[in-house]
Amino acid sequence: MPAILKNIPSLKGATTVAILVALCLVFALLDPNFVGINNVQNVLRQVAVTAIVAAAVTLVMVSGGLDLSVGGVVALSGVSAALLVASGMPVWLGFLAGVVVGLLVGLVNGLLVVGLGINSVIATLGTMTMTRGIAQLLTNGSPVHQVPSEFRWLGTGFLGPIPIPVVIMVIVVVAFIVIQKRTLLGKYTFAIGSNVDAARLSGIRVNKVRIQVFVLAGGMAGLGGVILASRLNSGQPNAGLGFEFAVIVAAVLGGTSLAGGEGRVSGTLVGALIVAVLGNGLNLLGVQTFWQNVVEGAVLILAVALDILLRKIGRRRAPATAGSAVSLETTTSSGSADDADASPERTEEPRIG
Repeated sequence: MPAILKNIPSLKGATTVAILVALCLVFALLDPNFVGINNVQNVLRQVAVTAIVAAAVTLVMVSGGLDLSVGGVVALSGVSAALLVASGMPVWLGFLAGVVVGLLVGLVNGLLVVGLGINSVIATLGTMTMTRGIAQLLTNGSPVHQVPSEFRWLGTGFLGPIPIPVVIMVIVVVAFIVIQKRTLLGKYTFAIGSNVDAARLSGIRVNKVRIQVFVLAGGMAGLGGVILASRLNSGQPNAGLGFEFAVIVAAVLGGTSLAGGEGRVSGTLVGALIVAVLGNGLNLLGVQTFWQNVVEGAVLILAVALDILLRKIGRRRAPATAGSAVSLETTTSSGSADDADASPERTEEPRIG
C-alpha cells in the first residue's frame, strides 16, 4: 500500500486510461459501428474543441482558479467571427478576430480576479453570463448563416484522413504539455496552486501568472468557438451551453484537483476522450439525452469523490511518514548523545590517592 500511495498521480492517470479502454471495449461489443472509421472520426472531431479549451483551463485549475466563462466565450467568439466574415472580412481574419475576442475576455477574467480580488468562480460566472448575453444582442437571438462556403473549412475539412480540428487539437495539447512541463509558467502554476503564500515569498509574480493563465484559457475558448462555428457553418448565440461542464469534467477525470496544485494536460486529454466516448456510445445505443445528462453528472460526482479520497489518503500518509522520519532522527540523535556521554566514562582514568 505505501508504494502505491507514493505514486497517487500515476495511479490516477492509470485509472483514467483504464476507464477509457473499458468504455471503448464495452461500446465496441454492444455496437460494432462504434469502431467504424466514420464514427471514430466523429468522436475525435467532437473531442477536439473540448480538449483544446480544457488544456488551457487545466493550467487555471492547477494554479487554484476556475474558469466558468468558456461556454459563453465559445458562443461570443463564434458569433463574432461569423458576423465579421458575413460582412465581407476574409475568413482567416474573421477566425483570428474570434480568437482575439476570447483573449480579451480572458484578460478581463484575470483582471477581475487579480485586480478586484473577486473569487474566480464568481468572476467567470459573471463573464459567462455577460458574453452569452452579448452574443444574443449581436445576433438578436438568431443564428448567423450568411457566411461563404470557405467558412466550413476549419471545422469540417481534412488533412489527409485526419479532420483539421483534430490536427489543431494535437498541436494545442502538445504545446500546453510543453508549457506545463518545460516552462517557468507551468512550474509556477503548480507552486501557486500548492501554496500561494509560499510562492509569493519565493519571488513568483503570482498576479502576473494568474492573468496569463486566464488569458490563455480565454484564447483557447475563442479558438474552440471559431472551430465550432465553422463546423456548424454559422454563428450560434446558444453554442456552448453547458460547455464549461464538459471542460471541468474532462480536467477532473484527467486528475486535475479542484483544490489546485495538481493536474496534467495529458490526463485532461484522456478525460476529454472519456466524455466524448461516453456521449457517443450512449447515442449509438439510443439512450435518451435526459439519461445521458444523468450519467454525465454521476461521472463528475464520482471523479470529484475519487479526487477527494485520494487526497485524504495522501494527507493521512504524509504525517505518518514525517513522524517516522522525526522518530528516526530523534533516536539517532539520542543514540549519538548517549554514546558521547558514555565515552568519557569508558575512557576515564581511575584516580590514585
